[in-house]
Amino acid sequence: MPPRQTKYIFVTGGVVSSLGKGVTTAALGRLLKGRGVKVSIVKIDPYINVDPGTMNPYEHGEVFVTADGAETDQDLGHYERFIDEELVRESNFTTGQVYQTLIERERKGDFLGKTVEEVPHVTDEIIRRVEAAAEKTKAEVLLVELGSTIGDIKGMAFLEAFRQLRNRVGRHKTMSVHVSLLPHLGTTGELKTRPAQYSVKELRSYGLPTHILVARADRPISDEVLDKLAATCDVDRQAVVPMMTTKNIYDVPVRLESIGLWKVIQERLELPERDSDLREWAKMVDRIERLKHEDDLEVAIVGKYVELNDAYISVSEAVKAAALAEDRGVKIRWVNAEAVEKEGPRLLDGVDAVVVPGGFGDRGVEGKVMTATWCRENKVPYLGLCLGMQVLTIEFARHVLGDDKAHSEEFDSSTKHPVIHLMEAQQSVYTKGGTMRLGDFPCKLTDGSLARTAYGTGEVTERHRHRYEFNNEYREQLAQAGLRIAGTTPDDVLVEIVELKDHPYMVGSQFHPEFKSRPDRAHPLFSELVKAVVGRKAATNEATSRTGSARNG
Repeated sequence: MPPRQTKYIFVTGGVVSSLGKGVTTAALGRLLKGRGVKVSIVKIDPYINVDPGTMNPYEHGEVFVTADGAETDQDLGHYERFIDEELVRESNFTTGQVYQTLIERERKGDFLGKTVEEVPHVTDEIIRRVEAAAEKTKAEVLLVELGSTIGDIKGMAFLEAFRQLRNRVGRHKTMSVHVSLLPHLGTTGELKTRPAQYSVKELRSYGLPTHILVARADRPISDEVLDKLAATCDVDRQAVVPMMTTKNIYDVPVRLESIGLWKVIQERLELPERDSDLREWAKMVDRIERLKHEDDLEVAIVGKYVELNDAYISVSEAVKAAALAEDRGVKIRWVNAEAVEKEGPRLLDGVDAVVVPGGFGDRGVEGKVMTATWCRENKVPYLGLCLGMQVLTIEFARHVLGDDKAHSEEFDSSTKHPVIHLMEAQQSVYTKGGTMRLGDFPCKLTDGSLARTAYGTGEVTERHRHRYEFNNEYREQLAQAGLRIAGTTPDDVLVEIVELKDHPYMVGSQFHPEFKSRPDRAHPLFSELVKAVVGRKAATNEATSRTGSARNG
């Protein structure tokens, strides 16, 4: 589909950041998909960094990896989980990427000595990237979310690009959705609309009207307040959407459908009438609501950035999806790996399973090793992701194979026992950012392995993000000691999955299965983790029942 046939929805935010624009955008995508619209989404991050790949997770949260190997904003994870479509490299770009492209072109002489300016050169490059995403994804409707807040200087060029694109493709091929905060003043007990009014006015000053206004608040919004917003912001009343904070983000598309927002979008973009098909999604939401107060299971996520849960958002969502598939509620226990180093694995007492996610740097690594030891010795189900797989290997080499000096070259470059080492393809790579083994790669599964049983097939494709790998020099002796090689690349060169033979479920994957999990379709490795927990609890309950019966007899 040529990009000129694509219709665009621009999503912006007002008053403050972190309002949930990403979830709103994803929910709009699900609403449209539920009406049979071919939809895709772009996230624009107006910072100078080229991408989030080299940013501290405390700065930016999780780095989400696309199938084609781009390191992107965590909102792309929300998008994929909601619309269940694989996004692409073009689905996320930054100010840094825009400037980098223009500077490289200028250095090559592409501008023939002309002055390179914000308008038209920067805005043209922004439009080119948006249209490239439309072309690549063949979207009938492309949602474009702009990070940051209206009024912030770093977003000005993008708003001008939106205005220009609106004029180029025709006004009924674009619409603007604005998400704005209604702050609550405790002294008066009121939700104040004035900040939202100013935010909409500021957006209008850039030539962009507001067609849908999403009013965000932490408490119910009265009809009186919504009427006032419609009148003062020049937005049709049916297009003023009250959106209270929710703990179940997957409920948002159902809410939007129930208030008739499809009709607003359909009329503005002149889309054909289509029946809604959100029934299965709504059933999933109902199951989540039914289970959300039932903490049947407790799963620990042991990492170094746990104070910011968003650093592992795809992991926690994958755990919840797996528990939901088994009709179980789940509680996440966030455990700091450094705290485990200092206080020991008692911080894990009582958990039903452990997930050790990916990460870089040596901070907290020994706490993760201690976590793996505790899970192995106590037969607690364990799933290691990327670094979590490497930690599993290090722990096994030290405490089962008896090689107490075993380590990873990433954390001890002089180790004489590098069971984890730098990939050969990375030996000559010295720059950071987009240079790791990134994106989809095939994995061949070993017959008889837990992984093979979980997937139900002999070969899968999963997303990667790493520089270090399992050292094949130790493969035979680790295997003889009981570490099963459960998955490799098809040429058998790289180890992709390891697991313990004598354990209910202790599995490590070099890839990131969390990126392919969906709320209504749990990933097999997470599903098997939860099934192992359910089986272990059932066996414990049965044993307790038998002991009680014997005593009574």
